Amino acid sequence: MSVRAYFCYMEHSLLPDSAYANTKPHYQILDGLRGVAAILVVIYHVFEGLAISSGSPSIIVINHGYLAVDFFFILSGFVVGYAYDDRIGKSMSLWQFAKRRLIRLHPMIVLAAVLGAISFFVERDVLGNGEAVPGALILLALLCTVLFIPAVPQSCHEVRGGGEMFPLNGPVWSLFFEYIGNLLYALFIHRLSNKTLLGLTVVLGAGLAWFAVTDASACGFLSVGWKCEPLHMAGGLLRMLFPFCAGLLMARCVTPGRVRGAFWICSAALIVLFMVPYLPGAAGGCLFNGIYEAFCIICLFPLLLWVGASGTLGGGAGAISSRVCNFLGNMSYPLYAVHYPVMYLLYSWMLAHEVRTLQEALPMGALAVICSLLLAFASWKFYDVPVRRWLTRIWRPTS
Repeated sequence: MSVRAYFCYMEHSLLPDSAYANTKPHYQILDGLRGVAAILVVIYHVFEGLAISSGSPSIIVINHGYLAVDFFFILSGFVVGYAYDDRIGKSMSLWQFAKRRLIRLHPMIVLAAVLGAISFFVERDVLGNGEAVPGALILLALLCTVLFIPAVPQSCHEVRGGGEMFPLNGPVWSLFFEYIGNLLYALFIHRLSNKTLLGLTVVLGAGLAWFAVTDASACGFLSVGWKCEPLHMAGGLLRMLFPFCAGLLMARCVTPGRVRGAFWICSAALIVLFMVPYLPGAAGGCLFNGIYEAFCIICLFPLLLWVGASGTLGGGAGAISSRVCNFLGNMSYPLYAVHYPVMYLLYSWMLAHEVRTLQEALPMGALAVICSLLLAFASWKFYDVPVRRWLTRIWRPTS
């Protein structure tokens, strides 16, 4: 969530007829941290474009920004467990749960697909042989994205030729795995005892650590899951399942404390963790980088989740933090969903102008970040909220 995490207070605001909506406080600081991570993803993708344009094998500054997806997943597991564990299968049916998830997630997925198609037409992209991509294939890719049908590499609707699961809007892959996590939660994970869930989480953590440390994907880092091929799918499932289950376990078993300044502490920590340079191993391998990735996901992200859940927001400076967290929380999912079409245009410009240095990339990169933020705000205010409110009114997924 995807990458995408989504928080109970946002959906509760759309469900005024639910008596349950006001019985649990929401974790506002976690909303804000999700927004911080989304902004870091956008900046990371700007530097990713510079690496592509310059032919560099590594990304600079926000080197580990892809780990924001794993942070989204642990937030998602925590909030889903907190919001639904005591209701699903009891006062809430599985169908009611599914409707809530669809209303919360899918409107932005549809908009992300449409914006991706528009971006593709603007770029006038071509196939590898120089031929223009037929409009019918772009429309097929659009339909498949809306219906969440992933593209296999070299399939006819994999229109960019880069192997992306959703070639019109790459980051949608993490939302695909988010849906899988929600489905598994509804079918059986919510039924697991705490002891069984702990065992499953330990096994998944060991699998994720092995995948990262051994570089099982042969990518050199853990930014996997965005291709519909065996190793990427296995890596994507591990990246989703371990943090999702860890977050769910923490929602059940861990009691938050009281930490002052938690939002700013965690925000600074995320920035530092994502800025750590790539850590090669001996003989140019990636052992140390894999260890670092696994340590972040398995140890540091749960710690940041606990600190964020333990934060307090009072008057004075706390009131400012509260407004910041509220704004970032509202913007986070739309920003993650709609920013990559802007990045496609930026990458196209960088390649066309043979951008090689940070100084050359900075003006347009900054403009791309600003445009992404403005597009996300407009998408949230004028599309996401009204559409979800309308769907809630006609579908009424009450508990």
